[in-house]
Amino acid sequence: MRIGPNNLSFINPQAWKDIYSHKKTRELEMRKDPEWYVRNPDAPHIVNGNHEEHARYRRLYSPGFSARSLREQEPLIQHYVDMFVNGISRACEHGEMAVDMVQWFNFVTFDIIGDLAFGEPFGCLENGATEWLRKLNQIEEAQMHYRIIQHIPLLRPYAIQIVNSMLPSDAVRGQDGHRKLTHEKVKRRVDNDTSRPDFMEHILRQPPGKGFTFQEMLSNSATLIQAGSETTATLLSGTLFLLLQNPDKMQKLVEELRESFTSDKEMTIENTAHLTYLAAILEEGLRLYSPAVPGFPRQVPSGGATIDGVYVPAGISVSVNHYAAYHSPLNFDKPNEFIPERFIDTAAFPNDRREVLQPFSMGPRNCIGRSLAYAEGRLILGRALWKFDMRPSEKSQNWMRDQKGYVTWIRPPMEVYVKLRQG
Repeated sequence: MRIGPNNLSFINPQAWKDIYSHKKTRELEMRKDPEWYVRNPDAPHIVNGNHEEHARYRRLYSPGFSARSLREQEPLIQHYVDMFVNGISRACEHGEMAVDMVQWFNFVTFDIIGDLAFGEPFGCLENGATEWLRKLNQIEEAQMHYRIIQHIPLLRPYAIQIVNSMLPSDAVRGQDGHRKLTHEKVKRRVDNDTSRPDFMEHILRQPPGKGFTFQEMLSNSATLIQAGSETTATLLSGTLFLLLQNPDKMQKLVEELRESFTSDKEMTIENTAHLTYLAAILEEGLRLYSPAVPGFPRQVPSGGATIDGVYVPAGISVSVNHYAAYHSPLNFDKPNEFIPERFIDTAAFPNDRREVLQPFSMGPRNCIGRSLAYAEGRLILGRALWKFDMRPSEKSQNWMRDQKGYVTWIRPPMEVYVKLRQG
């Protein structure tokens, strides 16, 4: 589908491979569309860097996201999940209480990514909403306006200047404050010579000239904070809402959890990976409420390219749109229904094209934090649903219906009635 004078959107599985996968030569690879990806004022980062920059950043970050690092990081992750569970327990210790689960999911994922990125949390689980979390919400507002202007070709070259001039002062201060607070955190982590299994450890152990510059630490850390917390919190929020709207699926998951463990504290990254229905729940959550909303554009290289059997000339901006692909009846039977079983009994859904579901993208620039996101999702959702009984509030019955999504979803509060598990 043509969505702009120079923009094509695809929803077929083959398009993922044709646009995003590894190619035989560098010349055949599709670079990120420079009109869509804004260069950071401090330095490039792992998302918007060019081929050479991304390859270097990825190489240096990879040890911090490896399977070994994830095992070493588990005590740290479990510590914050403990705080998350204990905080909600205190809120409902005297009986059923209404709590904003969007906020709680933000708190736990933000504190985890803060410790993994900087060696110290943001204090959300201990103190509630922090100044930094409020600034990130203001940045989301700025991104929303920027994406709107990007769809107007005549204004696209001036999008940054227009957004900065039209934004409320709070949003502008939010962006500046985010950079300032990142600078302070990065400096403290650089000065901390203690060995720890976080994202920065391998980078800081590099000889001079082989690691990151300080400016690259700033830009990449600021990106990881947002990408590593907002996306997981979005997945958790959306999946919980879908479960609350489908109590039969909720009951089936709760039975799997409570039959597998005698305590939520028994759950680990490894043993929750063997829970079939929990895995299917998260996949269906990613399909119906993918944290990535639009497509992420690439530019067709010199000589053109064939995408899903169609020749596309050089210079055209192409993408696979997550939301459209995952909700299309061309790809999934009953696409708007929450049916986790489609990822277990695949024979019952012979027409589903499950390979189109690529919420972490694919190819050389897929999401480096995929394993961490799944691990957090299993632990946080699994432990919460083992520990608490939940039911939806009337205020949140239409929580998903009217949301806006420009890069990720702009999530309103989600009030849920929570009480400690009985028996």
